[in-house]
Amino acid sequence: MNDRMHETTPPSIYIISGSTGSSGTQMVRTALAQFQDEDVPVHIVGQVRNTELLEEIVHEAAKQHGIIVHTLVDGALRQYLIALAQEQHVHEVDLMGPLLGQLTSCLRQQPLSQPGRYRVLHEQDLRRIDAIRFAVEHDDGKRTYELKEAEIVLAGVSRVGKTPIGVYLATMGWKVANIPLAQGVKPPEELFQIDHRRVFGLTTQSDRLVSYRQHRSHDLGLRAGSAYVDPARLIGELEFAYDLFKRGHFTVIDTTDRSIEENADEIITLINRRFGN
Repeated sequence: MNDRMHETTPPSIYIISGSTGSSGTQMVRTALAQFQDEDVPVHIVGQVRNTELLEEIVHEAAKQHGIIVHTLVDGALRQYLIALAQEQHVHEVDLMGPLLGQLTSCLRQQPLSQPGRYRVLHEQDLRRIDAIRFAVEHDDGKRTYELKEAEIVLAGVSRVGKTPIGVYLATMGWKVANIPLAQGVKPPEELFQIDHRRVFGLTTQSDRLVSYRQHRSHDLGLRAGSAYVDPARLIGELEFAYDLFKRGHFTVIDTTDRSIEENADEIITLINRRFGN
C-alpha cells in the first residue's frame, strides 16, 4: 500500500543551504517548470551550519522518500551530507560542489567557503530590487496597513509628482509609499500614526497643476470642463492637502519647476539629517 502511494505521490524536495537558499530554490523551481506533474512539495532549509541539523533533514527526507538538493559552500559539511545521504539511501543533488571544484582548478585558488557571501557582496543591489518592489506594491495608497514599514511616505493630490519621485527614490534603495489625497475623501488613519518626520507633503502652484491635469485628462480621454481640471476646484484641493499637512506636522515640499532629482535629493537630505545616514 505504502509503495503504491509513493508511486503516485511526488517526492518532497529539500533544499539545503548555508545561507537563505534562494539560489537553490531558483534552480529547483526553474527545473520543475519543465514538468507537467502535480505540484511538488519544496522545503527550504537555510542557515545550515552544523552536522546535527543535517542529520535531522536527511532522516526526514529518508522517511518521506524525498530528494535533497544542496548548495553548501562549506566543504566539510557538504561531504558529510553526501555521505549521510548515501548511507540512508536518499537521493541528493549537489549544485555547488562540482562548480566549486572546476573553478578551483581553473582559477588556481581555494574558495573562501563563506555562506551568504553573495548576498553580502550584492546587498545594495538586492536592497534596490526590494525597494522597487515595495514602491510598486505601495503606490497610490495601496496596502496602507503596511505604511509603518516605509522609510519615506509621500502624500499629495493627483499630479504633484508622488509616483515619479517615489520610483526614483526606490531605485536608490529607499522603501517609499505614496498616499493620494482628494478633497472630501478621508485619508487613511495610518498616515497619522507613523513617524511624521518620514512623511512629506507634496504641493505645487495651482497654475502648474492645471497644466499637468489638462495633459493627463487628454491622455485619459476626459471631456473638457471636467472637475479634474477646474482651476477653482484645484485650488480647493491644494488647500485641503495643505491643511492635512499642517495637521500631521508633515514636511511640505513644493515641486513647482523642480526636477525629480532635485525633489528626491531634498527628501534624502532631510531623512539623513533626521535619522542618520
